[in-house]
Amino acid sequence: MRDLASNIGAVAALAPAVQSAAANGAAIDTLGFNGVAFILNTGAIAGDGEFGAKVQESDTDVSGDFTDADASHVDSTAPATLAAASTYKLGYRGHKRFVRLALTKAGGTSIAAGAVAILGHAASRPVA
Repeated sequence: MRDLASNIGAVAALAPAVQSAAANGAAIDTLGFNGVAFILNTGAIAGDGEFGAKVQESDTDVSGDFTDADASHVDSTAPATLAAASTYKLGYRGHKRFVRLALTKAGGTSIAAGAVAILGHAASRPVA
């Protein structure tokens, strides 16, 4: 069996918390990797919270420079409205150095959510 852990990087993308508003995750630097995917976990939804998730991209790590990634560069299992106690994958195939996960809010009260960025296809292995 091959060792997967030494071939990927893992970075906190969205700290697990109860989200009551739209939120932007951390800027993930993909330097040294040729692939990135987000694993988004949800928990309880309060007050019919209607939240979605999207991938954003940028050439810099400056928050105001991020824009929504083109839909053709994102592979996602996430529905338009996230469900409680679920796990989703959002993969990015674009060419920008920095990416982040953003939660959107359409209505309701809150959702418990957190995410990890998995960086793959490392240029140098093993990955620390």
